Amino acid sequence: MTQGYHVSGRVQGVGFRWFTAARARSLRIVGWVRNTSDGGVELCASGNADSLETFEEYLHEGPPGARVQYVEKVMLSLRGFESSFEITY
Repeated sequence: MTQGYHVSGRVQGVGFRWFTAARARSLRIVGWVRNTSDGGVELCASGNADSLETFEEYLHEGPPGARVQYVEKVMLSLRGFESSFEITY
């Protein structure tokens, strides 16, 4: 199962991408995460349904210092990140 997300709020400059990558890897989720020009973060994640459900809960929390306002499900592609979870730019 693959799902894309756009996360808004105070999510840049607080380690959100590193937090996301660490949580994804611990859940054996593959995909990618990057900052967006609107101050948010977007990511694409692929894994089993239970792992993605847990992962989405982490997205709503974020790391210390983050203030997540909204997590929106969007259509995104893995774009070649089928074997690992990476921070992209």
